[in-house]
Amino acid sequence: MGRIDEIAEKYLADMLEMSPLGHTRMGIPGRDHEYDDYSPDGFAKRADLDRSVLAEVNTTEATTERERVAKETIQERLTLAVEKHDAGDSASNLSVLFSPAHSLRMAFDMMSPEGADNVANIASRMEKFSDALTGYAQTLRAEASRGNIVARRQITEVATQTDNWTGAKGDDFFTGLISRLRIDGKPVDGQVAERLEAAAGKARAGLGEFGRFLRQELAPLAPEKDAVGREKYARGSRYSLGTEVDLEETYAWGWEELHRIETEMAQVADRIKPGASVDEAIAVLDADPDQVVHDKHEFRDWMQQLAEATIADMADTHFDIPEPIRRIECMIAPTSDGTIYYTGPSEDFSRPGRMWWSVPPEQEKFSKWREVTTVYHEGVPGHHLQIGQTAYRSELLNRYQRTAVMCSGHAEGWALYSERLMDELGYLSEPGNKLGMLDGQAFRATRVIIDIGMHLELEIPEDNPFGFAPGKTWTPELGWEFLTDHCRMDESFLRFELNRYLGWPGQAPSYKVGERIWMAAREEYKQRKGSAFNLKQFHTDALNLGPMGLDPFQAALRRL
Repeated sequence: MGRIDEIAEKYLADMLEMSPLGHTRMGIPGRDHEYDDYSPDGFAKRADLDRSVLAEVNTTEATTERERVAKETIQERLTLAVEKHDAGDSASNLSVLFSPAHSLRMAFDMMSPEGADNVANIASRMEKFSDALTGYAQTLRAEASRGNIVARRQITEVATQTDNWTGAKGDDFFTGLISRLRIDGKPVDGQVAERLEAAAGKARAGLGEFGRFLRQELAPLAPEKDAVGREKYARGSRYSLGTEVDLEETYAWGWEELHRIETEMAQVADRIKPGASVDEAIAVLDADPDQVVHDKHEFRDWMQQLAEATIADMADTHFDIPEPIRRIECMIAPTSDGTIYYTGPSEDFSRPGRMWWSVPPEQEKFSKWREVTTVYHEGVPGHHLQIGQTAYRSELLNRYQRTAVMCSGHAEGWALYSERLMDELGYLSEPGNKLGMLDGQAFRATRVIIDIGMHLELEIPEDNPFGFAPGKTWTPELGWEFLTDHCRMDESFLRFELNRYLGWPGQAPSYKVGERIWMAAREEYKQRKGSAFNLKQFHTDALNLGPMGLDPFQAALRRL
């Protein structure tokens, strides 16, 4: 092991010492009863670690190409992490999709509900839940005193989410969690059940207090304006992509890309029903009983079957898929926020990669034609293959690279590239499934336009191809109008999405922009290899580099 790898692995060990949640995510036993420290002191310690490791890596020479990739990966991620911390972005973070509050809640999703020890760990975490939230509230309070505070919309929306988790509005998360726990195959009872109920009550009370803190103390201090401005937006964009892009050029490209996609959607609609508009074609698909499922558990089973069939088809033909990665679980999330997400396998693969769907309580209809492409995005060849293969490549990647590196532009760009790839390979030849993929692509292109437009308060082009509000300046209200004009999804989901963009500046475009960079990287690789180009080899070479920002990714790929 070279010096860069030693530094990286020591960094991971030091991170894990501060992160019981990291232990749970990686499947390392021993600290499933604890939480990370989200107090100001906890944030400061993590930032100090990042600074010291970055300084050491910057002065250490890589002796092999593999180590050079590792060095550039660490440098890019930690440089931006330190920049975000120094600007107050990390500690003040609170949004409807991603925050320490969500990490605390989601920890239970990765814990086994079976066995006396696991049940005891869950009870311990519920007992500590309130204290962990108190530490996070202290951080938000301290950052607010320095002027680092998110927009009021994010604060009030997260407060509403805490209501949902406690059952004040929606299903009680903790009641549902306890109902799934088993010891020796039987539901918990006796003193164990009493401890769990008391712990759940304490956790609910903690969430209630956190919600009151958000509404009564933090929200009155917060700005009403959602736009974060160019400086903070550019910082968020660089971190999400791992590269710097020309925001005005990307904004203009978003308009062009959406127009291109919607033109293709119209052509596919005509295949579904000659002369039909896109909306009419969708009505035809949704009226087909073979395309619609009315039970979320039945829909979960359909997704599971498709995911498994896709893995069987892809393995050894289009991708090298190691045996442990050929297992995936499709899950209904124990919350109802409307999100779809993937959690990677434990380090030893005893817990498989999982595709989660947090189904809104009002959603009673599920369209297969829309979600075939989602299975490809979240499963194989998307996140499950990318993240699982990374975890498996211990001979190529150090432990830090395998388990702790995340860049949205690289990961989500790959997942969107995977959807396009499945179309290229003929897996979306059914026009309904193709329309579902294009509808999702249009959704991601719309994100590029309104995310950049709203946060930078750009002018809507006079000559935009849709004749939409020419010459006006973007606002959240115009963002909502444009989103609902171009995205055919449930209103509750789209409302969540708009709130998400406003609360996580620069992240939403990383999907489509990341795909753009992945496609360009493949074309450049193809031109460089000439007649020796092999698509399967490109995928192997690219994925074997491991996760990283898109700047070091493009540089490393060019050296192959």
